[in-house]
Amino acid sequence: MTLRSAARGFLAFLLSVQVLRGNGDLRVTYSSSNVCALRGAMVYIGCTYEYPDSVQYRPTTVRTLWFTEGDNYQAVDLKHDAGYTGRIEYRCEEVSCTRSRCHGTCALRIRDLRWSDSAVYKFRFTTNQPGVEYTGEPGVKLSVTDLQVKVSFPYPTIPTWTNLECHSRCGLAGDPRYIWFRNGQNLGQGLNNLVVPKFGDSYSCAVEGYALRSPSVYAPKTPSVTVRPSGELEEGSSVTLSCSSDANPAANYTWFKVINQRYYRHMNQGPQLVFGRILSTDSGQYCCIAQTELRTSELIYIYVKYRPKHTSVYSRPSGEIKEGRSVTLSCSTDANPAAKYTWFKNNQSLPWGPSQRHTFTSVRPEDRGTYRCHAKNKYGQLSSNSISLNVKL
Repeated sequence: MTLRSAARGFLAFLLSVQVLRGNGDLRVTYSSSNVCALRGAMVYIGCTYEYPDSVQYRPTTVRTLWFTEGDNYQAVDLKHDAGYTGRIEYRCEEVSCTRSRCHGTCALRIRDLRWSDSAVYKFRFTTNQPGVEYTGEPGVKLSVTDLQVKVSFPYPTIPTWTNLECHSRCGLAGDPRYIWFRNGQNLGQGLNNLVVPKFGDSYSCAVEGYALRSPSVYAPKTPSVTVRPSGELEEGSSVTLSCSSDANPAANYTWFKVINQRYYRHMNQGPQLVFGRILSTDSGQYCCIAQTELRTSELIYIYVKYRPKHTSVYSRPSGEIKEGRSVTLSCSTDANPAAKYTWFKNNQSLPWGPSQRHTFTSVRPEDRGTYRCHAKNKYGQLSSNSISLNVKL
């Protein structure tokens, strides 16, 4: 069978190297040493064999079989292998004998190829003559492959164009015609490569005459971001932001913190941004960018919860205050969630809380003293410094 006549029946690449093994009188010749074929297609592996016409003056009868190297070197006929049931056929021609030698041909046909069919296949014949049996070595290596679409950007200065190549590990026989699909719609026959605008659609390819189609390639969908743990984030805890996007080929991810509408601070490469011990200053807006074609995620806000920090008290106005004037004492702290306040005069609690400030509308001499405040939320508490209120008569 020639490669051209085989092109419609099966899709394979046959190395044109004869493989000969014999012991002088016995011989097996394989038509190829390697066969590479598409998953789901059909393939033929062929050979010829030779043996003496007769031994000890009696006609020779022959039994033939194919087996795989995976049979641990036991010649188990593939016809009895459950993995090949209904998918294999032997096509062996009638033996012809001339000048005391006999010649036969036998081909193994496998339909609906599977990944598991990748193996080394060997032909063996046995006869009714003592010692006249032979296995062809080293056999024929069959590799089952798929179609894939390779993506490249051939024009760096024109980033709006993308090159797609319909590719397999095999050099497919018969100069096949390719079919391209965009969003599942047939674009017609063509070559194995296709140049398209920087794509937002999905593309796949097939070989004319075969149902097998490559997986689709497509630009990233808008990435989604998640935060773990969810809910309130306490300062000092471990927090992980994760970015994911449906894309083929897989996307690369870059994380940014949003400073303002025009400035993004680069944070990390990869699908996750991990804060081993998150700080209050890490609060803010974050986004990730998925790249095979640029796509930006929705913004995610994280707010870190923490105990009160930098608690202080101050007076307006400050210094000596004239009797009868208005004076306001204020307490400030940095806390999330907001703190509640307790006030003290001369270390005695006051009934002013939980307000952040207290105003004396008309200060009196008996208001003299040392004041401080105490800030508290669910994550902790902190007292302020003390200030003195001096009332001048």
